[in-house]
Amino acid sequence: MSASPVYFTAVDSRDSQESIAGKLSFLLQESGAFGFLSHGDSVAVKLHFGEEGNTGHVRPRYAGTVCRSLMEKGAHPFLCDTNTLYCGRRMVSVEHLKLAREHGFTKETTGVEVVIPDDTRQENVVQIPIDAQFIKQAKIARVFSDADALVGLAHFKGHMMTGFGGALKNIGMGCASREGKLAQHSDVSPHVIIQNCTGCGACVEVCPVSAVTLVKNRSSIDSRLCIGCASCIAACAFHAIDVQWEAGGDLIQEKMAEYAMAVLREKQGKAFFLNFALKITKECDCLAKDDPAIAPDVGIFASPDPVSVDQASLDLVTQAAGKDVFRQAHPGRDAAKQLRHAESLGIGTREYKLIRIP
Repeated sequence: MSASPVYFTAVDSRDSQESIAGKLSFLLQESGAFGFLSHGDSVAVKLHFGEEGNTGHVRPRYAGTVCRSLMEKGAHPFLCDTNTLYCGRRMVSVEHLKLAREHGFTKETTGVEVVIPDDTRQENVVQIPIDAQFIKQAKIARVFSDADALVGLAHFKGHMMTGFGGALKNIGMGCASREGKLAQHSDVSPHVIIQNCTGCGACVEVCPVSAVTLVKNRSSIDSRLCIGCASCIAACAFHAIDVQWEAGGDLIQEKMAEYAMAVLREKQGKAFFLNFALKITKECDCLAKDDPAIAPDVGIFASPDPVSVDQASLDLVTQAAGKDVFRQAHPGRDAAKQLRHAESLGIGTREYKLIRIP
């Protein structure tokens, strides 16, 4: 497979949102990003609206810039996400929609509707047979399957389970129904590092299935009940909970790539991806807090190839930081596994040609 084009515009931490939106608009124009669209196409614009208190997510202004560009092509875009496995305001559609509005994702600011389907209703879920190594039937939100085209807007940042999260994670995990998310997490059962545990109970409070209890003032996880959502890992401030990676924890990255393949199977030639390497945080936007940046702002990456856009983002962030900040933040994770597996599935290529847009 030949190298894929990855368009890039640099962003400085001193740039205002207005300046960044202008650069984004010029990037979309110069790259011919949405030339694949037909007049009247419905376009699912997939992004993460951010958990309550989180400020790392893609800004509404940038989502609006993308949607206006799509509408200029005669398309009908809408912003979309799915509900979470873990406890929080994004677990149920009604609260998730309310939170999205609170974070500024309204029709007034973005020009389009926000859609978050209730996947407890089976008519909102579709099964896609892929017969891959780990996933045989992928369960995704029907709204993505029904749309004529897909545009992914991802905040490029670290992630406690996958090392980093970008285009592949935004689509593979992000388009899955709750049942599909559970299938991807099913081999991930955290364990307690007893010497680090203070017995604070934060992990007990966030577990959605009561798999975590306190025994003799230390956390204990019942692997028979655990659904692998990793809420306890995120909640622990003392690094007392982790995954036994040598026992298969890395499988989540490969399953995630297979889900991405399922989502994109019906969108060949009708998908485009943007990574926003701005306010690059240690953890994902699912954490309900304002995480500090672990690397300087780099810029916005755009490509029809989700593997190339993630590889280019990883390379330039590492270059800007002078080190692999994601490996340093999550030393047990081989974040490149998602890229290798996605490439082996034919989703895209890790070889890219970087095209800088002034």
